[in-house]
Amino acid sequence: MYMNQQLIVMILGANKVGILSELANIVSETQCNILDSRQAIYGQDFSLTMILEGSQTAITKAEIKIPQVCQRLDLLSMMKRTKRHCKQNLEHLVDVHISGKDTPGVIHKVSSLLAQRSAAVSALRQYTFKDKESDADMMKVKLVASVPIEQDMASLNAQFSELMESLSLVGKITENH
Repeated sequence: MYMNQQLIVMILGANKVGILSELANIVSETQCNILDSRQAIYGQDFSLTMILEGSQTAITKAEIKIPQVCQRLDLLSMMKRTKRHCKQNLEHLVDVHISGKDTPGVIHKVSSLLAQRSAAVSALRQYTFKDKESDADMMKVKLVASVPIEQDMASLNAQFSELMESLSLVGKITENH
């Protein structure tokens, strides 16, 4: 039986016009398909993660050609073969909002609570700032998580509220169907 191979590709570097076009072209030349990808701009830098699928020969070509293109474009690349990629569950997404005094360990505690409920965090953004009145370090955090459809949301919300209260933070979970 013919089995396609899969390759996770991570690329980092200075953001320049045309990077995605060049990378998509090389993926096409190697006869691979992009199953999924995420990209982001952080300041002046570009980050791309994608999963490719193709025959063993095609994946081997990608493993050879992508680093050559990255070297020419002054980008870092890292690759790893993987198996059985499944698309992210997008049926039951939640937005988790947190605000209050910036306290070490908050992300760990919230992500641990979500992991205990089999929720997978797919995005995280944190904004920190100084409160003008108290001069305290403050934060606003937003996480996006994929929650199993059978999850008891009332129970999750209750546990989350208890955690927020114990940390003296304000937070809410909003279902985002």
